[in-house]
Formats: sequence, C-alpha cells, structure tokens
Amino acid sequence: MAPSLTLFDKVWNDHVVTQRGDGQTLLYVDRLYVADDILPDVFPSVLDRGVPMRRPERSFGTPDHYIPTTKRRFDADDDAERRGMVETLERTAARTGMTLFGLDDPRQGIVHVMGPEQGLTLPGSTIVCADSHTSTHGAFGAFAFGIGFSELSHVVATQSLWQRRPGTMRIRIEGTLSPGVCAKDLILAIIGRIGVGGAAGHVIEYAGGAIARMSMEGRMTVCNMSIEAGARGGMIAPDETTIAYLADRPFAPKGVLFDKAAAAWRRLASDPQARFDREVALDASALSPMVTWGTTPEDAIGIDELVPDPDLIVDLVRREHARRALAYMGLSPGMRLSGLPVDCVFIGSCTNGRIEDLREAAAVIAGRKVVVPSFVVPGSGLVKRQAEAEGLDRIFKEAGFAWREAGCSMCIAINGDAVPAGQRCAATTNRNFVNRQGPGARTHLLSPAMAASAAVNGCLTDIRQQPAPRSFAWSA
Repeated sequence: MAPSLTLFDKVWNDHVVTQRGDGQTLLYVDRLYVADDILPDVFPSVLDRGVPMRRPERSFGTPDHYIPTTKRRFDADDDAERRGMVETLERTAARTGMTLFGLDDPRQGIVHVMGPEQGLTLPGSTIVCADSHTSTHGAFGAFAFGIGFSELSHVVATQSLWQRRPGTMRIRIEGTLSPGVCAKDLILAIIGRIGVGGAAGHVIEYAGGAIARMSMEGRMTVCNMSIEAGARGGMIAPDETTIAYLADRPFAPKGVLFDKAAAAWRRLASDPQARFDREVALDASALSPMVTWGTTPEDAIGIDELVPDPDLIVDLVRREHARRALAYMGLSPGMRLSGLPVDCVFIGSCTNGRIEDLREAAAVIAGRKVVVPSFVVPGSGLVKRQAEAEGLDRIFKEAGFAWREAGCSMCIAINGDAVPAGQRCAATTNRNFVNRQGPGARTHLLSPAMAASAAVNGCLTDIRQQPAPRSFAWSA
C-alpha cells in the first residue's frame, strides 16, 4: 500500500536526482529566478571556466532591488554601484541567453510578482532565487526557496542543487477573517504566535478553510513571509483558485497541455492520512488587524492590544530583545499603538505590491487626503498599467500619494528610496529590522488597508473604526 504523502513530499520526491550517504539530496531545479542583487562575480565564476549555463531557457531575470522608481532609466549622475548591478544583470542575460524582463520591458517588476503573473511559477515545481522571499511562489504548490551565491553558481552550472530534506509543518487556519482583517494580518499573527524561529528546519503547508477561501494574491502574501518564521519555504496545495489564476498566463501550458497539467496539479494536495512533523491551528475569526511594535515580524500585536512590558516576559533572551526593540522604536511598555503618529507611509513590495493590494488601499483613501508623505510603488509594470486602467492611480494621486514605477523601493532602501533617520513609517513590507528601510528608520508592518488609513489619519489607526471603504466595480 502506497504511503500517505504531504504536498511537500510529492514535490520533493518528484525532483530527486540522487542521494548521498550524508543525508544530502541532489534536487532538480525547474526555475531559476535572477534579480539585480546578484554579485558581479557569481556568473563569471562559472562561465569564465568554460562551463555554460546548463538550462538558460529555465532561467528568468528582472531588475528590482537597485532600480530607481521615479524613472525607468539610469542617468549619468545616478549612483554608479546601483547602475552597475543592473548592468551586470543585463550582461549576464546577454551572455547566457536567459530571458530578461529589463527596464524597457513592460513586464519588468519585482521578481516575486513578475514570475506568477507571467505563468512561470507553476504547481509542483522547484524554484530558486538568490532572494529569501522566494517562498512567495509556494502559494502555487511549488517548493520555492532562497539560495546563497555559491548555491546559485551550482544551479547555473548543473540546474540542480544539493539540499538536506527539511521537516514538515502544517498550519491549519479555520474560521472566517473578519472585515478589515486580511492575509497580511493572518501571517503576522502566525509569526507572532510561533516566533521568528518557530518554523526553522521545516517547510510550512498552510491549510484550512481560511486559506481555501483566499485569493492567489492573499496566498502569495502568506507564503512570502514564511521565511520570517524561519521556514525553508511555505506551500499551499493547488486548487481551482490556483488553476483559474494560471489559465491563459503567457508562459503557462496551453490548450490540452493545460488541462493535463491541471489534472496533475489537483493530485498534489496532501493525502488525507499524511503525517506532519509539527501541527499548529489558528482561528481566523479571532484575529484583529495587526501591526508590529518592534524590530522583527514576531513583534506583532492586534491594533487593539497594548505594547508588551519586557519585565513580564519570562524568557531572558526575548526580554532583552523587547527592551532593545522598544528603545529603537521609541515606544513604551503598555502603550496603545492606535493613534501613534507616523511620519510616512509606504505601500508596495513583493508582499503587498499586487493589484489586489492597491485596490484595497485605494478603497480606503478614495475622496480623502494624506497628511504625511505617502508612496505607492506597484510590484510590476503590468500591475502599474492595470491600476492605471482602473483609475487607481488617479485616486492615489488626488489623495496626495506619490505614484511610482515598479520596484522594491523603500522596502529595502538600497535604491534611493529610504525613510529618514528617526522617522516612523507605516509599511506593507515584510521586514522591520533595525535600519531595514534606512539608517535609524522605524518601521511598523501592516496591511495595505491599514497603511492607507495611516496615510489619511497621520497615525496608526484601527481600520475597523474608519468610514466604510468605497466600493468599486473593478475591471477583470
């Protein structure tokens, strides 16, 4: 009798090339994504030895981290290092023959937004990229994970990678998310519960009714931040929502091939009797809109809760972290975050830069004005075009938002977009580490709707206490 397998088991087993006695497995890699944050010597270290790129047709690149968002070009007086990183990617693509969605391509965007919308991210595949948030693509039932630069060289040369099989962890979320609570709140609540190391050594499978009812964009948000819980990756079993999203995508299978692929994708779901190394359960209906108070995504509470008191934290390491975090963030134990003034607002990133995120934010700010500097940076050129076709750009600009070109922007602050030292930013990004958005920047992670509410109120605000969002008849 065949053993019961998890979704991860099925994908892993299907990609095993060989195994070693030390427990390492050589996995075949279906997709390599390449962004502009590659080191200049990574590809030459392989190619200059006369080793060709093994499968350039399975590799896809796009500039995102270092590019400016105020324009679609580099000028002579722009930062030479940032320009050099993008030029390195362009030379690498020309040298290897891999597909590049460059700055002059309307499909360019953050790699974790571009891949899914092009239909390059497919269920059951293995996907790697030298970027930790590659876990995003697990929303499609792929085993997707970030790799280091030495591992990148191995994939370039062999289209495979040595890996130690991780454990499995299922997080089941039942119940229905309340109005004002969304996928970003859910993943912040999960990380707040299990901690930034709570899934270390494991691949998370998200399951349950709350996940089944979630859109693909919401699922990508959840899987995107799996890495913030220490996971090797996050996965969600493909279903009819997945299949509908992929239908007619440019690089997805077509016609009869798509029908055959969809039938195979449906079989990837974990078997009913499959066993996981760890299980966690959450009630979605009990969640509030979330916001972070500290300097890791684990430091997340409901907007209606109080900032914790370090003196009440039993674990000494966690207690000291809380003390340092509160000092860096300029907060006090027991205070409320609702009403806390912010200096700026950023909506975008590979976590929340998709069209659904922009719609949610626009619905909150329509007919209102921002009172602090606020920025919207679409996740890709196609997201930007769709938003403009739907009139979202007009809503943002009339409210006082800066409407930018696609890129990582203020999420990582290595591209000219940064939060000034000491300022407090309400951001839809994935990380609130010390100096993440700029030296001395103080970041509060939250959802697009919560960020939009902060922009028009000038402070962190419980979205449930705001005027009902405007209703739109969105274009398909």
